[in-house]
Amino acid sequence: MCTSIVEITAAEGSGKSSDGWFEVTRAVVSYDHPHHAWLEEAMCIDFVNPALGPGARAAVEITLQSAKDLAAALTRAIAAVEKLEAEQSA
Repeated sequence: MCTSIVEITAAEGSGKSSDGWFEVTRAVVSYDHPHHAWLEEAMCIDFVNPALGPGARAAVEITLQSAKDLAAALTRAIAAVEKLEAEQSA
């Protein structure tokens, strides 16, 4: 089933592909048929730089539960960093 669920956001950082490190400018999150994971459907997360061509891509294909766990871990880590930065600037 193709869901057409795609979210794209600007991103700033670096990613590593088989060609080495590249500047990341976008993150693309979709729910679709994976290319490599042995799953019926997967949360696919791609960190890309379209200006550098198709080789500038770092990708993961994970289960929906893994994506939920990752989102929760990111939320906890962001909260901890924001608390630390607030304490350091006080």
